Amino acid sequence: MHEQAARALGVRYHYHLIEVAGAGSEELRVLLDGIRRLGFAGVNVTFPYKEAVVYLLDELSPGAAAIGAVNTVVVRNHRLVGHNTDTTGFARAASDLVEGAGQGAVALIGAGGVGKAIAFALAKLGVAEIRIFDTDRTKADRLALLLRPYAKAVAVNDVEDAVRGAVGVVNATPVGMFPGQGTPVPDGLLHDGLWVADAVYFPLLTPLLRAARATGARIMTGRGLAIYQAADSFELFTGLSPSTIEMGNAFDSAIGKIHAA
Repeated sequence: MHEQAARALGVRYHYHLIEVAGAGSEELRVLLDGIRRLGFAGVNVTFPYKEAVVYLLDELSPGAAAIGAVNTVVVRNHRLVGHNTDTTGFARAASDLVEGAGQGAVALIGAGGVGKAIAFALAKLGVAEIRIFDTDRTKADRLALLLRPYAKAVAVNDVEDAVRGAVGVVNATPVGMFPGQGTPVPDGLLHDGLWVADAVYFPLLTPLLRAARATGARIMTGRGLAIYQAADSFELFTGLSPSTIEMGNAFDSAIGKIHAA
């Protein structure tokens, strides 16, 4: 996505995967110091490191500081500055869906790094209440406390409590990501009065979204979040506004190749 957007702008740009599975804090610190020294404009950070890197950076944007999670690190004058474009990306992707349903309660499943970002996006979009469920109740409680200056937010005991009477549901967990076939919401809780969004984008139609679509619920795949967070990161890295159409074409091509493999 990044490289195709850059080509469309006539800019030289290299986006490289740095695989750090199982990294501890010291390994992440060394990696980030290398990013600082080797001339990178910045890096994106993905699961499961979005919260772990927060304490290793020189500075946080106001949004990232409020959320306590970072998915974009920009190098500025040899300083590492953390941002969160998952929040801005989800807000861009979901704005029509949220507005079309009115400002009712939304069930948020998952209170990790991406869950935090989506929660703040929902607050920005003006939902009436955010009901947070996480298998780790402490994480849900902490997120609800973080949100309270910005929106009505409550931690709940189970998925049923989160979804009952809600107008929308967001999966912010890895449940349903390939090759898994699980769903974070029992099918019986889904109905045609809901909108249902999933942060997972591989597969695009997760088991949750397939079940929701079968009931007549409106659905949103992880495609929009993936593209818009990337576009906002690109702008932070370069100061240029990328084409989300070009990024979308690149995303679709990459996902198509994975499915075909």
